[in-house]
Amino acid sequence: MLAKRIIPCLDIKDGQTVKGVNFVNIQSVGDPVELGALYAEQGADELVFLDITATHEGRKTFVELVKRIARELNIPFTVGGGISEIKDAEALLSAGADKVSINSSAVRNPQLINDLAKNFGTQFVVVAIDAKNYDNHWTVTVNGGRIPTDKELFSWAKEAEDRGAGEILFTSMDHDGTKAGFANDELASMADMLKIPIIASGGAGNMDHFVDVFTKGKADAGLAASIFHYKEIAIPDLKAYLRDKGIAVRS
Repeated sequence: MLAKRIIPCLDIKDGQTVKGVNFVNIQSVGDPVELGALYAEQGADELVFLDITATHEGRKTFVELVKRIARELNIPFTVGGGISEIKDAEALLSAGADKVSINSSAVRNPQLINDLAKNFGTQFVVVAIDAKNYDNHWTVTVNGGRIPTDKELFSWAKEAEDRGAGEILFTSMDHDGTKAGFANDELASMADMLKIPIIASGGAGNMDHFVDVFTKGKADAGLAASIFHYKEIAIPDLKAYLRDKGIAVRS
């Protein structure tokens, strides 16, 4: 079994790490560089930084932040938010990011996946998908989950893979923030269908949820935010627990 990855996610707004519930009641939880370095020290396998209010005006600020993060981190990190063309990705990768994550821009312009994969390699391209279950139909959304689209979760994930995505980051909006566990049935279906790794997001509340997402959900990585930010679960404790359950994780 390939080692499963634990990935803290840091949402960035105005240069600070923030956390909300269902995209509201957003509060600052600390400096992203300091938090990122702390998680790396604790044994996180990778980090994801998302500029949740990315605009062209704020792009330069985010690039400078990525440079600061790159100087402090010794583990891979992915950045996303506001990447709509090759030059956006180029700026972030040049600043030190290991991968870029695209979401709404990929839905609106699927060719962007092909272009990024061709220019930088599939291993640099993460396609993030936020989806919600409407009457047993998993609908892909854009703009931070605010706008439903005509795309369906599984067919869009397959298209993203075919176009050159190196990984899929799937967030179930129905599970996000509930701390009731991940969307394991959907994750398992996706894992059976795709050849590329899947990062599970949305619903982490305790250590058993990670056991379930790696066994029942067949995910390659588990991503979470608030349980790490608010020190509800420590990464070394989580990894030790997973090892005790027979799940391979990196030391």
